[in-house]
Amino acid sequence: MEIREHVALGPYTTLGVGGPARFFAETATEPDVRQAVEWATERQLSLFILGGGSNLVISDSGWPGIVLKMSILGRNPLGPDNGREAVEYGAGEEWDRVVEQSVAANCSGMECLSGIPGTVGGTPVQNVGAYGQDVSETIVRVRAFDLQSGATVEFSNAECEFAYRSSRFNSRNRGRYVILAVTFATHPGGAPRLEYADIKRYFETQPKPPTLANVREAVREIRHGKAMLLVEGDADARSAGSFFKNPVIAAEHYQRIFAIAESRHLTLPKYPVGEGRVKVPAAWLVEQAGFHKGFTFGTVGISSRHTLALVNRGGATATDVLALKDLVQKRVFDTFGVELQPEPVFVGFDLP
Repeated sequence: MEIREHVALGPYTTLGVGGPARFFAETATEPDVRQAVEWATERQLSLFILGGGSNLVISDSGWPGIVLKMSILGRNPLGPDNGREAVEYGAGEEWDRVVEQSVAANCSGMECLSGIPGTVGGTPVQNVGAYGQDVSETIVRVRAFDLQSGATVEFSNAECEFAYRSSRFNSRNRGRYVILAVTFATHPGGAPRLEYADIKRYFETQPKPPTLANVREAVREIRHGKAMLLVEGDADARSAGSFFKNPVIAAEHYQRIFAIAESRHLTLPKYPVGEGRVKVPAAWLVEQAGFHKGFTFGTVGISSRHTLALVNRGGATATDVLALKDLVQKRVFDTFGVELQPEPVFVGFDLP
């Protein structure tokens, strides 16, 4: 394992901004991870784990410690698991390849997560989800390296404490664990998930029920149409994905926003999530606060195809990205009283 110095981090991210890492190591095995952690501990260096760089904003000053580029590969079929087929993947495996393999094996549970950039190790951290599916539905267990104890530990699905776009790994135990491998279990011969409106519309004129492969292809086409599929040369794809989470608010708060929308002759979408709470589309809030697709703000802007994607128009800095983030958050709050929460991980910033 080689440890390099002053490595530019922007090229390792889909957004393409960020300064250098003081030290940088690519870890291809679990012993590599342990060795790099020990090296960092001896020198009292802060540690950051880099996966696919798709849900990430790195500061212009970069990272003062060591960045571990997670490159552990491997696919290990484990056989039947309560009627499902379990497979363990190394944390560095490309996520979309995992989905492709599941669909090719005619196993359902991941098809709507097609086209999402990044690596396996990042999926349980954010409880990655799209088009009506979350990885928490298929994750059986997570193996990780505990930076506090120096031991390798395993977490069951329940122990991961999954919630909407969150887990113990990005909440109460943020920064404590390095994900090494994830075991997923999918349903052989299962039917594809067809709950999301975009997918329903895609197939509404089709005479036959879609297959898993059909749904995977549809999801990738839909994502491409929204510039949420990484395509070389597509300026709208230079983003960190959806930048804001869909806010979940109390029903009373929803009624106040509904009244504002009604006064403007607008229809406010909503998705009940139980216990008197409602999920509101962040994209709708952003658009109605005055940010249209293609909005430009200096070297950054909003995708011409997806309101939630903040894009690097070319030559942007992390400071530019944060300025647009702050502007969108402020205007949405001033208009609707909703505090939008960012989805990406912010690295090297002194943020509240």
